[in-house]
Amino acid sequence: MPSMPDSLLPHGVRFAFGTLTVIPVRVSRWDRDAARGGMLCAPLVGLVVGGCAAAVGGGLLALGTGAMVASVAAVAVPAVLTRGLHLDGLADTADGLGSGKPADDALRIMKQSDIGPFGVLTLVFVLLGQVAAVARLYEESWVRGGFAVVLSAVVARLALTFAARAGVPAARPEGLGAAVAGVVPVRWVWGVGGAVGVLAAAVGWWAGVFTALPAAVLGVGAAELLLRRCRERFGGVTGDVFGGVAEVAGVVSLVVMTVG
Repeated sequence: MPSMPDSLLPHGVRFAFGTLTVIPVRVSRWDRDAARGGMLCAPLVGLVVGGCAAAVGGGLLALGTGAMVASVAAVAVPAVLTRGLHLDGLADTADGLGSGKPADDALRIMKQSDIGPFGVLTLVFVLLGQVAAVARLYEESWVRGGFAVVLSAVVARLALTFAARAGVPAARPEGLGAAVAGVVPVRWVWGVGGAVGVLAAAVGWWAGVFTALPAAVLGVGAAELLLRRCRERFGGVTGDVFGGVAEVAGVVSLVVMTVG
């Protein structure tokens, strides 16, 4: 199993924030080692993005806007901080899968700048699901809603770590998907996943969200189902597929946290 020197950790953090957010970060290395560190640090990006979203949502609640307005803002913040990268990937992946065409043709459809009907419908349902789930949790308490927003962002990025594990090939030889495909050793993936699960359960217990651990597990599980389908259809992963699995993991985790 390859090892990552301590000196590469800062490069991995820069790679993660530089490729997954609009936060101005100087990325000085684009090699496989930096990509490995970046995908391992992806949940950390989710913690920062989710924390910003929870802060905005909680601030609006404190101003008396109500749960619905706060939830819309909390869902909008991650989209802004990522330039809509994951949402765009989700829409393109839906168009590719929904086209029913051979892999090469489906990949060409996904590279087009416009969004087709499958992509539009998928975006509408996913965003509605996110807003409805966050509003439901904010109605219970700002602590539960804020925690759910943060956890869903972390789980979404944890799905990226799983999607970048060794053995998952790239569907194209170019692009961000090819740069990060298969870079993370499987043991490291499970190590990061286990750490996120333990923290989710502990903090969720404190916040009164007792479904936090199932939310993390089922969110990543749903992303894995999408990943498997994309590997079957496209022969591997692309940058769009990475965005798709992140959004699916996030919305499923939010919905699970509304149960009970």
